[in-house]
Amino acid sequence: MNLRDIKKDIEYVLGAFIEDCSVAATVNPKIEDTKTASLMEEAVNLYNELRDKVNAKVEGPKKAYYTALRKEILEKTDALYEKLSSAVKEAA
Repeated sequence: MNLRDIKKDIEYVLGAFIEDCSVAATVNPKIEDTKTASLMEEAVNLYNELRDKVNAKVEGPKKAYYTALRKEILEKTDALYEKLSSAVKEAA
């Protein structure tokens, strides 16, 4: 596992989430624009936070650090999807 793959994963996962927010807002006009906009903003902030962590100098075992970072990417993105799901359910 190399650093470039982790950076690509961050871009792909969070880019897909932002796209899903946009699609949900377009398909279901009952969803408040402020909710999807705040979720998108939260995703951008998470992107910046994760990129900072990837670019930080790592002391100690790098493999463990990057494995934990990958896990964090998935957990935090999953939490964002839960918020999007609840926003869609509220609009229904």
